[in-house]
Amino acid sequence: MPAREMRMEMFLRALLKRDFMRAKAHLEKLQKMAGRDEWGKGYSKAINGFMSAIKENDPDALIVQLLREGDRRRAEELLNHFQKIILEHDFRDDYEKGYYTAWVEFLKAFLTQKTLT
Repeated sequence: MPAREMRMEMFLRALLKRDFMRAKAHLEKLQKMAGRDEWGKGYSKAINGFMSAIKENDPDALIVQLLREGDRRRAEELLNHFQKIILEHDFRDDYEKGYYTAWVEFLKAFLTQKTLT
């Protein structure tokens, strides 16, 4: 497993435990790995959004709904959808590709969890 995907899994686990100090440390390492170019900015925007939505328990946020429901089928559908966006939509800019890559990595990490609490 690539280093960034492993770090994303650690980030997810910290978020699931609501250990926001540890999640922030993983988030910062993910941002460093992603870089500061447009792709990295999109990636960072997504992971910051994950943390913010979960920390504030925003009921309207897709990520909060997904974690609350633990719906693996929906996660797989989203994963396929976001992978398709990255691979098939040439008109997407680097920022968007980075954003959707973060979603793909997050959903893959989500789907590898045996339990979601």
